[in-house]
Amino acid sequence: MDVAELQSKFAINGVLSFEKAASGLVIARVTAPAAEATIYMQGAHLTHWKPAGQAPAIFLSKRAEFVPGKPIRGGVPIIFPWFAERHDGKTGPQHGFARISEWDLGFAAMAGDELHLAFTLAPNDLSRSLGFDHFRLGYRVAIGRKLTLEMTVANDSGNGSAHGGGPASVTAEADMAALGAPLVFEQALHTYYAVADAQKVSIDGLGGTTYIDKVDGFKRKVQPKGALRFTGRTDRPYLNTTATCTLHDEAGARRIVVEKSGSNSTVVWNPWKEFTAAMPDMESDAWLHMTAIETANVADNTVTLQPGATHTMRANISLEAV
Repeated sequence: MDVAELQSKFAINGVLSFEKAASGLVIARVTAPAAEATIYMQGAHLTHWKPAGQAPAIFLSKRAEFVPGKPIRGGVPIIFPWFAERHDGKTGPQHGFARISEWDLGFAAMAGDELHLAFTLAPNDLSRSLGFDHFRLGYRVAIGRKLTLEMTVANDSGNGSAHGGGPASVTAEADMAALGAPLVFEQALHTYYAVADAQKVSIDGLGGTTYIDKVDGFKRKVQPKGALRFTGRTDRPYLNTTATCTLHDEAGARRIVVEKSGSNSTVVWNPWKEFTAAMPDMESDAWLHMTAIETANVADNTVTLQPGATHTMRANISLEAV
């Protein structure tokens, strides 16, 4: 859907408009009474959320690349159907294909002082080339003083429609899907929160939880009771947790509260100084100004959906002044 059609179908005077960047990416600009936001149609990728009277709550790298087919550094990338590297011995882009695919907008309306948007992603050439032709994704975003992000995955296999003509392995998977096969996937809302100084933040809600320490040889450890504080590079999927997390941004004099449902993993990430230096799409001090708390289902919490089934994962994000 091009910009003109999006404007015709969904624009709301003074609240929602669409434009095309020089790179060709289409952008939704939100200026609702309660908050402003920016969403790219590639990846249904929210890159900005600023409740009225507040500092921006979402971090976006100053070196982020806005190029078709390339992931955007910062914001809320949608991770699906695998987290990090693909695990089944086959090739595929880091964090899957959802964040670099063009999504469709199907709904936009004000509800009180919130703007509600609904995006969808169906199988496309990229997903089919990777063996994924039996899914549908829905993504609902409510933008206001709070931010709600809701991702629904449907297993669309067993509907009797096979897609031949591709590589033998892909065709075989598509034919199996037509007969009805489980959909096995990981997912995450890889949310980069904006903080004043990551060296002074703390996170409540994960004490006593087992995690995978990806910085220390993927060893399994247990988070001590009390708040989590950063002392260096941190990359940890916390498993079997449905807990609310509170990010205390001491230098920014606020708390960011992340409530969730349909999620049994929480990933916490900060690349710290040394790792950031090796990232071409991050400025050298970017690690100081971001903390990722990801609502997720990964590793032990991988989801298996039977044909015709759906799974919904939701994050409710709010800010509190200190």
